[in-house]
Amino acid sequence: MSLANGIRYFDDFRPGETIDLGTVPISEEEIITFARQFDPQPFHVDPEAAARSRFGGLIASGWQTTGLFMRLYARTVLNTTVSLGSPGVDQIRWPNPVRPGDRLAGRWTVLECRPSRTRPDRGVIRSRGEMFNQNGDPVLSLEALNIIGRDPASYPGASSIGP
Repeated sequence: MSLANGIRYFDDFRPGETIDLGTVPISEEEIITFARQFDPQPFHVDPEAAARSRFGGLIASGWQTTGLFMRLYARTVLNTTVSLGSPGVDQIRWPNPVRPGDRLAGRWTVLECRPSRTRPDRGVIRSRGEMFNQNGDPVLSLEALNIIGRDPASYPGASSIGP
């Protein structure tokens, strides 16, 4: 860690580093409430229709699964980092459905760290995010880019930036 208060800079990350993001449960009520507002497909909002679907029961929207990953990722990584935003997600996959009562575990892995060529106060981290259910089945994978501030002590002519 670069700072006494535990905030991490770009320079503190290394390719291959993996961080356990913790777990989060999901209930039937949460699935239906989310889906009614953001993804109102029958297999997300109607248990009877979902039972007749190819899924054989109610499942969470992939977007809800992604939001749950983001909650864990922000709490565990971004809120303890000099995060300067993200230019986007390169790919996202939902290989298995999330069902009511599942407990999801998140994991974040650094794939690449590139100092900015034009902005010496920052770098870009390419990473993989993953979520697994309580049985170890993958339910989410994504690759993303994050812009992370550099430690002002790590480069000449630096000005102080912070969270």
